[in-house]
Amino acid sequence: MDPEVGANRTSVTEFILVGLVETEQLQSVVFVVFLFAYLVTVGGNLSILAAILVEPKLHTPMYFFLGNLSVLDVGCITVTVPSMLARLLSHKRTVPYRACLTQLFFFHLLAGMDCFLLTVMAYDRFLAICRPLTYNTHMSQNVQRILVAVSWALGFTNALNHTIALTTLNFCGPNIVNNFYCDVPQLFQLSCSSTQLNELLLFVAAAFMAVAPLVLITVSYAQVAAAVLQIRSVEGRNKAFSTCGSHLTVVCLFYGTGIFNYMCLGSEESSDKDKGVGVFNTVINPMLNPLIYSLRNPDVQDALWRVFVGRKSLT
Repeated sequence: MDPEVGANRTSVTEFILVGLVETEQLQSVVFVVFLFAYLVTVGGNLSILAAILVEPKLHTPMYFFLGNLSVLDVGCITVTVPSMLARLLSHKRTVPYRACLTQLFFFHLLAGMDCFLLTVMAYDRFLAICRPLTYNTHMSQNVQRILVAVSWALGFTNALNHTIALTTLNFCGPNIVNNFYCDVPQLFQLSCSSTQLNELLLFVAAAFMAVAPLVLITVSYAQVAAAVLQIRSVEGRNKAFSTCGSHLTVVCLFYGTGIFNYMCLGSEESSDKDKGVGVFNTVINPMLNPLIYSLRNPDVQDALWRVFVGRKSLT
């Protein structure tokens, strides 16, 4: 691009978020649906967190990590959905440049934390099933806190790197983001300067934040599967697999939609698909996680019963 042309353009001070739909009638429907999804997600995850706090049987490493995952889910949907609902109410689709980068930072902070926390949960299942005699030593309270703190630190570093890298790009028009929240792929598409270094950073970050954790999760569960298959009792095998099934479902949903979202880097041809995947990442997955972890877990169900009814269930 000609530097003189770029110099004559006005720097973008705000972006216009297209949102999911443009017709006013459909916007009303989207507002009601997403408000309901937000309330269900926040209520469901806070209920799981309350159940873990009040039920002594759930004061174990697995549920400590699950409680942290519930906090992340609440944060993830809160970063994107309330601001979208506010824009639908006010019919104002603009978002300041700094607010856009702030939203992007917190989204990548929570998503990065999610990657590592899911890895930690897989490691916890590996120790519990494959190293039961040393489990309490290797997964003490101090170790749990350190693993969560390291996950937060890595997620923060990843989000900060992306945010700082984006501030080096020039945005001089157009400023229309074909999504309902600010994210890296769509902003790359709007930059009027080269994004090659940023795309390289995104590739390296994806290898570190997504591929490496996914490999560790796969290795952990491969050893878990091998150990479980050696259990002679059918009941014992089913019990061991049931403690891993919910986590594996969440991993598949999280990584499946996340990898798809960043493969095309916000190309125009995939922008509408990006919206759909974005809905899964920011709304559907956080809403499903409490349901997934409670449906097949009698301990969680009993704790939830105590939270809402004040006594143990008959089961």
